[in-house]
Amino acid sequence: MKKNLLFGVFLVIIGFLCLVMALRPVFWPIAFCLVGAWLMYRGFAGGKSKTKPKKTTPTLSRERERHYRENGMSTREIELFRETMNQTKEAIDQLQQNFSTHAKLKAIDLRHDTVKAAKALFKELVKEPQKLHYASHFLYTHLPNLVDLTNKYIEISAHEIKSKETYDKMEESILVIDQMAALIAKDYQNFVSDDFEDMDVELSLAKQSIKEEAK
Repeated sequence: MKKNLLFGVFLVIIGFLCLVMALRPVFWPIAFCLVGAWLMYRGFAGGKSKTKPKKTTPTLSRERERHYRENGMSTREIELFRETMNQTKEAIDQLQQNFSTHAKLKAIDLRHDTVKAAKALFKELVKEPQKLHYASHFLYTHLPNLVDLTNKYIEISAHEIKSKETYDKMEESILVIDQMAALIAKDYQNFVSDDFEDMDVELSLAKQSIKEEAK
């Protein structure tokens, strides 16, 4: 709307100048300046308007929607959950890509099974969306920070000329990345700890039954 109004005002000014220039040719340079300024503005505005398309959340299947409903989630809760999980999947994919690009990063992933743990925790959250809050550290702190750290490490390691300070910073980054990768593995273990407790109960009951049968 504003652009149309500006364009209309510009046309009125040009029309007025054309009338004046018919009487006084000296105004021709002014007209050329105005036209040039307008074209530069249009080019600048057009350049700014080009933005990257936003990634959309995948279509929700009926089976998955029924699963969420059975877990007591409202429509808005489902939307928020799916947005969160979509962002998490993108972060995990980026992390996997980062770990595969550098030998030291790959070694960290192999040592802690970081990507494997992240994917496993993602699947557990999809199965039990009502437990999303139990994975808050993983979703909003550990995973994003690890992606940022590995991004920066790859960027610095690509420098053609490295100073002693650069190498020192890379070594420090590796130590922090290793610690953060271990936290993600721990996040998964903490999330599924209830399953281990349930199994312990089942094992205790089974052993008790075996003892009673043996009497």
